[in-house]
Amino acid sequence: MSAAEVSNNPAVENKLEDGAAQTENENASEKTENVVDTGNAQDDNAEKQDAAVEDTKKESETATVTAKAEPAPKCNVHKTNFEKDMIYLYQFSRTPLLPSLSPYCLKVETWLRLAGLKYENVDHKMRFRSKKGQLPFIELNGEEIADSAIIIKDLSSKYGKDLDAGLTTEQRNVSYAMIAMLENHLIWIIFYWRAKFPDNVLKGYKVNLQHALGLRLPNSILNFFFKITFGRKWFQGTKKLKAHGIGVHSAEEIEEFGKNDLKVLSEMLDCKPFFFGDEPTTLDVVAFAVLSQLHFLSKDVQYALRDFMTEKCPNLVGHVSRMKDRCFPDWDEICTKLDLNAHIQKPEPENKEGKEGEMEKSKEQENEVDKNEKELEKEKTNEKEISEENKEKEDSK
Repeated sequence: MSAAEVSNNPAVENKLEDGAAQTENENASEKTENVVDTGNAQDDNAEKQDAAVEDTKKESETATVTAKAEPAPKCNVHKTNFEKDMIYLYQFSRTPLLPSLSPYCLKVETWLRLAGLKYENVDHKMRFRSKKGQLPFIELNGEEIADSAIIIKDLSSKYGKDLDAGLTTEQRNVSYAMIAMLENHLIWIIFYWRAKFPDNVLKGYKVNLQHALGLRLPNSILNFFFKITFGRKWFQGTKKLKAHGIGVHSAEEIEEFGKNDLKVLSEMLDCKPFFFGDEPTTLDVVAFAVLSQLHFLSKDVQYALRDFMTEKCPNLVGHVSRMKDRCFPDWDEICTKLDLNAHIQKPEPENKEGKEGEMEKSKEQENEVDKNEKELEKEKTNEKEISEENKEKEDSK
């Protein structure tokens, strides 16, 4: 069929028109579908963006709640400007006869010296106690560690300083049992005597309460209040002693218990320099800390247990002396100056410079000039007096 025939044939024209219309409808529908798909895609993106915004808000709210619920850890130590890895020891003040009246405090300081660890005593004038209510305690890198046994255990583990590393299992067991006897029996016998005779505590250890407490009141007044306070605490102390079991016995029975403990220690030490040989262990540290409380008690005070150790257990006295010489070469300086940190080298005093130094030098020079002038004047007056005396003698002749 030719083009003319197609154009002259209405049926064919209708079919062509219908096909063109159908094609246009299909194109229109495709465009509509594309627009709808685009709109749907935009809606999906908008929904995703909204969901992401909501998630971000939820995460920020969660982070805020978590921050409020878990605040940053606070530094709960007394020494806030601490030096890293420096061990800060809190204990009792010094006395003229003993570095510490507490066997537990002396135990920790002795162990620190034997272990060769860097430490510093904090001069808190006995104002602070650990969270357990005890002395001694230490602070290390912003953390508090209380109780002498736990302090030694933690530091030994942290720094690898086990004084008992060379002991056998049997020796470790014996050491554990002897330490338990010292700390849970003999110490309580000493505490019983101290609680019963508070006057002898001050007199026997020559305690200077003015220095120990950091107060300006005269020692006579402080001693008076100490006796009253100690007397009140005596009732609490007797309750503790009775709860422990030692306080229900008579003074004679308690004294006998103490002598038996000293006999056991003396027989175990025998002729050895230390309990397990030539090197001190934890048992030597604890024994020294406890026996020092007896050995260094002033002779002005009577105490049967001290006299028994001196007369019947001379090897224990020798043990105390060896531990003292080994761990506290600065003992005399500690006790005479009551210095908590005699083991730390003090910085040399700086020379004053500038105007202040010049002023002081000029004052010193002026004082020397004045002194010399006064001496010259004195000499002149003496010479005048001598010359006048000579003249009088000549005139008399």
